[in-house]
Amino acid sequence: MQQAPTGISLYGPTGSRKYLNAAERRRFAKAARPAVTEVRLFCLTLLLSGGRLSEILALTPAAIDLDSCVATIRTLKRRKLGLMRQVPLPRSLIRALDRAFSIRRRQRDPLEAASRLWCWSRTTAWRRVKEIMSAANIVGLPATPKGLRHSFGVHAFQSSVPPHLVQRWLGHASLRTTAVYADVVGPEERAFAVWMWGRQTDEHGTALPAQSRPAGEAAKRVRSGQHRHAHVRERTSR
Repeated sequence: MQQAPTGISLYGPTGSRKYLNAAERRRFAKAARPAVTEVRLFCLTLLLSGGRLSEILALTPAAIDLDSCVATIRTLKRRKLGLMRQVPLPRSLIRALDRAFSIRRRQRDPLEAASRLWCWSRTTAWRRVKEIMSAANIVGLPATPKGLRHSFGVHAFQSSVPPHLVQRWLGHASLRTTAVYADVVGPEERAFAVWMWGRQTDEHGTALPAQSRPAGEAAKRVRSGQHRHAHVRERTSR
C-alpha cells in the first residue's frame, strides 16, 4: 500500500481503498442524474474537477469561464492565502451550470458575480453527496467527497494526463504528493497481468489456455506509463 512522503494514503488501515474505482465513478454520475438540478451539478462538479468540498462550495459566477470551459478554484488547504488554480471542465457541464445559475447574466453584475453558486453549509453539501453515494451503492471509505477527489487523481493518471497537470489541477504544493496516484493499478497494467496468468501451466506442466498479449496502443500506453511513472518517482525521490 503506497503512502506518499507527505502522509497521504489511498488506503485505510485494513487495506480498503479511499478512492472510487472506474465502475463506481460511472455509478455515481448515473445516480446523480435524477437528482434535483443543484444537487446533480454539485456532485458532477466535485467528480469532474477534483476539488475539495469547501472549494466547490466557494465557486461564484465570476470563477466560471464559459468560453474557455475553465473553473478558477481557490486552493483552500495551502498555507499561502489567495492561491488560485484553473481546472478545465467538460463543455456539457459548463453549459448546464450556465443554464441552472444564469452565470453569464450574473457575471455582468459585480455583486451577483461574487455570490456563491451553492448557498449550502458544509454539512448540507456533505449530506447531499452521501445521498448520491448511497443511491449509487457506494459504501465505506470511498463514499465521501474526499473519495471523489482521490478518484479524480487516479483517473487522471490512468488517462495518461501528465503529472504536472494533475498536480496543478489538484492544487498540490509538491509533485511528491501527486505521485501517490501513479501507483494504482490501471487497465493496461491489468491487461499485462491477465496475459501473464494465461501463460501459466498446471500441476502437470501442461500449458494453460493463453490470453492474448496486450499489443498496439495498449502496449505503448503501458510502456509510456511505466516510463512516466518511474520519472515521477525519480523526481520526487530527489
